[in-house]
Amino acid sequence: MNLLASLRYLAALSEHKHFGRAAAACHITQPALSNALRALEADFGVVIVRRGRAFAGLTPEGETVLASARRMLHEHELLQQALKSEAGRPRGHLRMAAVPTAIPLLTRFAARLQARHPGIVPTVLSMSSVELETGLDTLALDLALGYIERKGRPAAGGATRRNAWPQTVEHYFLLRRREEVPPASRRTARAATPAKAGAGKKSADPQDLHIGASIGWAEAARLPLCLLTPEMHNRAIIDRAFADAGAEVAPAIETNSVLALALSVLNGRVCAVLPGAMVDTVRGQGELEALPLVAPEVRTPIGFMAPAAVKPSRALEAALAMLQEPTWKAEVGGHSGALHKKR
Repeated sequence: MNLLASLRYLAALSEHKHFGRAAAACHITQPALSNALRALEADFGVVIVRRGRAFAGLTPEGETVLASARRMLHEHELLQQALKSEAGRPRGHLRMAAVPTAIPLLTRFAARLQARHPGIVPTVLSMSSVELETGLDTLALDLALGYIERKGRPAAGGATRRNAWPQTVEHYFLLRRREEVPPASRRTARAATPAKAGAGKKSADPQDLHIGASIGWAEAARLPLCLLTPEMHNRAIIDRAFADAGAEVAPAIETNSVLALALSVLNGRVCAVLPGAMVDTVRGQGELEALPLVAPEVRTPIGFMAPAAVKPSRALEAALAMLQEPTWKAEVGGHSGALHKKR
């Protein structure tokens, strides 16, 4: 039995909560994964996996084995990166996650990091705040981007074990269609506009998303809204803002996908509440406009987080160095936060 491989299969099963998906993630067959886990149980003399017609979770003994498995896999990755990396040339995997509304920033960060250090292979995942924090606490994640005001919440085992690096303070916008500009007129204008020098500049492009005048949360509550589902922390922030404005909201559409939020506005007759980083991803959609939400003004700090009191890998060291650089912080400011009108 290959112990490390079996422990990796156990970690994959815990992550995917499905034998078939875990096997696919490990590039093996489902029977091979099941046999490896049964061999692991025989080796330790305990039942690790609750089995029924489908995966039913881990036993208490299985959770204990999983915790040790993640520590062993973490140490193995540290050793692999130390042996394969050269000075200034880190190599290895880096598992990162973000809350859904911060995925645009994390994806941008991963792309910049990989371009600078081609030996680093980032994995970018979208997770809820609870999943993200659990991933950090159990060493299933190396780095995460999320709501740092939650950083002080107790980690697994009752201790707070996360460091944070603030990145931006999010502002919120109402995203809606620009009713005053009919789609047919925009298409005609787009086809008739000749190419000219400097036309690539954002300030000269009439098809850019318009950032309009502010709108109150109470007024926004009267519009048909597409919102994230109630278990998402972003939804809790938005619901609290509506409540503070004395408004009640009955969403027209609910989703756990931020992509669905934007597409619902593009393809339907609903509006959505989005933070600046998400609004930035549709800057090229001239048929849309984003209105800053006020009364109350909601500001939410977003930052990177990593496990504390854990030796970072070479890849994580490179990532932590880059996220604190002025050039990266300036880039974050240009693609999140208040999103000032471009001139």
